[in-house]
Amino acid sequence: MDRFQEMTAFVAVVETGGFSAAARRLGESQSSVSKAVSALEQRLGVALLHRSTRSVTLTEHGRTYYARPVPLLEEMAQTDAELSSSTLDIAGPVRLATSATFGRLHVLPLVPVLLARYPGIRLDLQFSDGVRDLLADGVDLAIRVSPVLHPDAVVKRVASTPLVCVGARSYFRRHGLPRTPQDLVRHNCLIYNDMHEWPFSGPHGRFSVPVQGNLSANTVEAILAAVRAGVGLGLFNRASLVGEMRHPDIATVLDAYLKETRDISLVWPRRRFLPQRVRVVTDFFANELAARI
Repeated sequence: MDRFQEMTAFVAVVETGGFSAAARRLGESQSSVSKAVSALEQRLGVALLHRSTRSVTLTEHGRTYYARPVPLLEEMAQTDAELSSSTLDIAGPVRLATSATFGRLHVLPLVPVLLARYPGIRLDLQFSDGVRDLLADGVDLAIRVSPVLHPDAVVKRVASTPLVCVGARSYFRRHGLPRTPQDLVRHNCLIYNDMHEWPFSGPHGRFSVPVQGNLSANTVEAILAAVRAGVGLGLFNRASLVGEMRHPDIATVLDAYLKETRDISLVWPRRRFLPQRVRVVTDFFANELAARI
């Protein structure tokens, strides 16, 4: 087994936090990654990693060694990328994570275009409304519609989408329309991801209103289905309501008080070198989403 393969496997395990995630990044089997790291340790005569059933951490020797091959591998990868000008040469796995609703509405329609342009790319889509740990989950690129607070990530804002409060007309016929945000205390507000305070703006600036209701959920789809059924009101970013805004039974309320927006951002792990295949996927979605939303 060559030293380059050993170093590449070791760095991938460290940066992704595990052998399975490293295997997904490299497009190899978990056993081959494990064998490569073991061969490196045997050759060096020291243990580089502490292994447990739940985590992989660096030993003291591992921390010392890790700092050495990373710049070398990044420089080699950068050289390869600069010499590769054909889209046919851009190949390999890219794991992309985004929320379920946004992914269905805005990412999936763009996937055929991406894969036609770069046929060598193997795209692994991960749809979840939960915030992913990029390194632990082996995510190369995430698309998020929310504030991003991650010191180990690079964040590129590509668009923004306003917040809207919506309900079904059947609900409003039974319960009336809220005229001000304070009226929401008398309404059934459906809670997404423990968001129990909704943000508004008025003559004196921003303020929030505590809300409550008989349904909470961790997916936009669940809240949206309940709104359609006339269960209560929901607060959404407009990008998640493509098609819904044209539905004859759906209406927005409190528009004059909703001035906030949510950034649509591309997020990837902070490292000096970004693989060429991840770079082209990042650029593709940056351009396409900015034009689409």
